Amino acid sequence: MATGNATAVLEFLLIGISIWRSMFFTLVLITYLSTILGNGLIIFLIHFDAHLHTPMYFFLSNLSFLDLCYGTASMPQALAHCFSTHPYLSYPRCLTQMSISLTLATAECLLLAAMAYDRVVAIVNPLRYSVVVSGPVCVWLTATSWGASLVLTCMLVLSLRLRFCGANIINHFVCEILSLIKLACSDTSLNELMILITGIFTLLLPFGFVLLSYVQIAAAVLRIHSAQGRLKAFFTCASHLTVVTIFYGAAISMYMKPQSKSSPDQDKFISVFYGALTPMLNPLIYSLRNKNVKGAMRNVMAKMA
Repeated sequence: MATGNATAVLEFLLIGISIWRSMFFTLVLITYLSTILGNGLIIFLIHFDAHLHTPMYFFLSNLSFLDLCYGTASMPQALAHCFSTHPYLSYPRCLTQMSISLTLATAECLLLAAMAYDRVVAIVNPLRYSVVVSGPVCVWLTATSWGASLVLTCMLVLSLRLRFCGANIINHFVCEILSLIKLACSDTSLNELMILITGIFTLLLPFGFVLLSYVQIAAAVLRIHSAQGRLKAFFTCASHLTVVTIFYGAAISMYMKPQSKSSPDQDKFISVFYGALTPMLNPLIYSLRNKNVKGAMRNVMAKMA
């Protein structure tokens, strides 16, 4: 959406929170604090425990940092609007918040694919793991995820040539691209096409790569003769697979369906699921199902005692 576009709307009214505001405020506050504490703890443990200085935990620390930023991009704003009589958001702030959220969500989609690559090499080709997934490769994959997400988001946002004819009510908690497009009185077919194309590169292709990776992992696990070895390999990837299922599943169900079939209430529920719950659940999933993270936590607690 270019700033030079002539629009009759200079600010938007967010009406996503109309009833049960106190309950919504409490739930979002608990979710946000859990996101900050959980992901902050993961980053702290990985940074200070030498046993976690491996490619897998390098990617995990980046995922936790992304979740911290992603939650902060939207949840404080939703909290501030809970008890606001007129929760207006100016046009520049709406565009900025939407762009930041899209960039972070896209980076997470690509980073999850990079984490799948790390796991498939670790299980399918363990003898060459340290060579194939070296430090420079990890940095390159992470930088590529961030860079590609920035480029794709810029392409999507700059393609928005929307014209508004007075309607300024967004039926959502935050400025979200689908809700914004629904307010336009101009033709939005190009915008919907761009969302579809971007979704293919950020959702379908990475998700397809992840699925293929786990097919390879499953084939390798089945060749392990020891039942204990198969179980260990399964639990190594279970946490990543759980995150992938939650995040990609929610995002694909929202952005890869025909917009004519979308409903505001359903979109709000899905966006809360992958935009708020997933960043909160990630540290719980990784810490509860990961012996190394739990061991690092015990070591830190022992040193503090």
